[in-house]
Amino acid sequence: MGHDRRFRFGVQISTATSADEWATLARRAEELGYSSVFMPDHFGDQLSPGPALMAAADATTELRIGTLVYANDYKHPVVLAKEVATLDLLSGGRFEFGLGAGWMNTDYEQSGIPHDRAGIRIDRLAEALTVCRGLFGPDPVTFDGDHYQLSEMVGMPKPVQSPHPPFLIGGGGKRVLTLAAQEADIVGINPKIASGAVDTETAQNGAPELTDQKIQWVKDAAGDRYAELELNMLVFAVVVTDDKQGVAEMMAPMFGLDPGLVGDYPLAWIGTEDEIVETIQARRDRWDVSYLVIQADAMETAAPIVARLAGT
Repeated sequence: MGHDRRFRFGVQISTATSADEWATLARRAEELGYSSVFMPDHFGDQLSPGPALMAAADATTELRIGTLVYANDYKHPVVLAKEVATLDLLSGGRFEFGLGAGWMNTDYEQSGIPHDRAGIRIDRLAEALTVCRGLFGPDPVTFDGDHYQLSEMVGMPKPVQSPHPPFLIGGGGKRVLTLAAQEADIVGINPKIASGAVDTETAQNGAPELTDQKIQWVKDAAGDRYAELELNMLVFAVVVTDDKQGVAEMMAPMFGLDPGLVGDYPLAWIGTEDEIVETIQARRDRWDVSYLVIQADAMETAAPIVARLAGT
C-alpha cells in the first residue's frame, strides 16, 4: 500500500538550560499539533540526542522523537543500534531513526575523528544500515564488510516498532539519495553540503529546479517502492508577513538567490498564512513532500499553518 502523502510536521530543537525548559518545549510541540521532535547530532552547543530525546518522550504522550540525523561516523553501528532500540522501547515505539554519513567540518576538526572523503563515508553508512537492520531483527548477525565485522551477534533489546523504527536518510547528492530511495522509509530532500559547512553554495543547491532533479533521482532508484516512501524537508525559515516581496529582497543575499526566486525557494515559507498554506500544498503536488520539519525558533509562528494542514 502506498503512502497517503498526508501532511505531518516536526520541529527540530537542540538545547535548553534546564530539564523543565526542555520538557516544556516538548509538551508545547505536542500541544501545537507537531507530530515529532527531532534533534541534530553535532558536538557544539546542543544536548546529547539520546538522553534528550528520551526526556522529550517522557514529558509527552504521543509525540514522536527522532534524529535529524545521527552522524554514522560518531558511533559504531552496534552501539548505535542498541541506543536506538532502547529509545524505541522506552518511548513505547515512538522513535524515528535518522542516520547520515556525517558532514560538518568543525565536528571532525575539533574531535579529531578522521574526516574521510564522501564516498568512503557513504560506504560506511550503507554498511551501518545493514548492520543496524540486522541487529533489530530476531537472528544473530554475522557481517564481513570493509568497515564493520560482526560474528553471530544478537542485538538486544529489540525495538517495539516492527520490523524496526522507520529509517530516515536524507541528502542532496545522487549517491546518498539513491541509497535513501533503496533503503529508507523516510527520504529527506536536502541541499548538498559539499563544503562541509552551511554556506551560500549550500543554500543555492536547494533551488526548485535542483529539487526536481533530486526527486527524480529518488524515483529512479526507488522504482516500485517510491509510492511507499514518505518524503521530508527541513525548512530553514518561516516568515509570516504581508510584505512577501520585501522579505524576499531582505533574505536574498542569505540564500545567494535573486529576490524574485526567494518566494519559490523550497526550504523557506514566506507570505501571509493563506499564501504559505497554498504554497506548501503546491509543493506537495510538485514534489510529493509531505513531512516538513521547522526550526525551534519558528515553532509558534508556524503553529497556525500546522493546525490547518496536519493530517490533510
